[in-house]
Parts: sequence; structure tokens; C-alpha cells
Amino acid sequence: MGELLAVCRVHQLLPDAGPVGVTAIDKRPAAGRVAVRPLGLAADVQADRAHHGGEDQAVYAYAQEDADFWSSALGYEVTPGLFGENLRTRGVGVSTAVIGDRWRVGSATLEVTQPRTPCATFQRRLREPRWVRRFTEANRTGAYLRVVERGELGAGDAVELVHRPSHGVTVADWFRAWTRRSRDPGTAATLARRLAEAASEGELRLSADMRGRTEKAMASGRSAGTRATP
Repeated sequence: MGELLAVCRVHQLLPDAGPVGVTAIDKRPAAGRVAVRPLGLAADVQADRAHHGGEDQAVYAYAQEDADFWSSALGYEVTPGLFGENLRTRGVGVSTAVIGDRWRVGSATLEVTQPRTPCATFQRRLREPRWVRRFTEANRTGAYLRVVERGELGAGDAVELVHRPSHGVTVADWFRAWTRRSRDPGTAATLARRLAEAASEGELRLSADMRGRTEKAMASGRSAGTRATP
């Protein structure tokens, strides 16, 4: 069982050089209990709703253990919310969670849907050279969550795993396979098939983004003449 260290919401919209013109990546810890609803935390917002937010990306979680890795690598503390996360956890393998895992946090139930894909906004936020590549190669992405049961949560709450699908594909497994699919289409196709079969059996509900990516991975595997193995 893990622990919720901080619940973070947007502090202010910041000017950004991207097409939207502003970003809501500036998240900071909130005091007290925070309501969580199908589209995310109460009083939180996403500026670029074409690429962020929605029910499949309602909440973004990041582990303190991964933040500690980056604090050492970057030479400064990765404080809660710095990466734009809503939940900072400890004792929970967020990047190594199985896609479809369900967590009970406070009175809410959340489901792991997909990894975070780093973008140019994130790189501008950190002001670190080659940040998108570095974050990708480290494969410590954190996870997006769907709200299965709305409720309230706050710092100090336990994070309890209440359901784990049998397919076994973790956030890190999938992100590595997806980002390396041009070099290793067979692995990506194998994991995609496992996810697709689990979804067809009702074991989990793939996000729209994950459905599209698994279909592409399986098609690429077929095109490359590979056969996905169980």
C-alpha cells in the first residue's frame, strides 16, 4: 500500500510559446480535501484540451521515487507539481503500474490508463536541453488515470491497489515498446495484442489513444512480417 504525498492543482496559467499561448502545467499542492470528478480535480484545468485532459487523462500521477531520480539527475529538487502532476505518491510503482490497475485513494477509485508522452510544453517548462528525449529514454513517465468512482482525496491518504488485470503489461513496458517500435515491431505488436485481447475480454477499457496505438503497433508488426507471441 502506498501513500498520497500531495494533491496538486493549477496555480496560474503561464505564457507559453506553443500554439495555445498559455499552459496550465504550473501545478502546486492544495490544502485539505480535494474533490475528484470524471474530468479531473475540482478547480484544476488543462489549457491544451486537444492533447490533454478528458476522461481518459483526468488525473496525472507521478511517484516520489521517480522524482528522486530526476532530482539527482537534474541537481535540484523536483517538488510536487513541477512535472504538472496532480498526484505525488510514495510506495506506488506508478510508471511500473499495470495498465488497467485500479487504486482506491480517499473515497475515489482511479484506473491507470496510459503513460505520459512528453511534449514541447513540458520541455519549455523544465528549460532542460533535450528534455523530451531524456524523459523518454529514462522511461519514468508516470501514469494518467481515469476516475472510476468520484470522491475526495488529500495528502496522507493511502493508495490501495484494488484490482490488477492479468495481461501484465505495465506503463513502462508499453511506453518502451511504443517508442522503440520502428526498431522492434515484434515486441510492440506482442504487447499490443495482449492489451487488445484483455480489452475484448472486458478486463479493462483502453483509452482512445491506447486503442489507436495498439492498432498501429499490431499493423506494424504484421507489415514487418513479425508474429506476436503470447
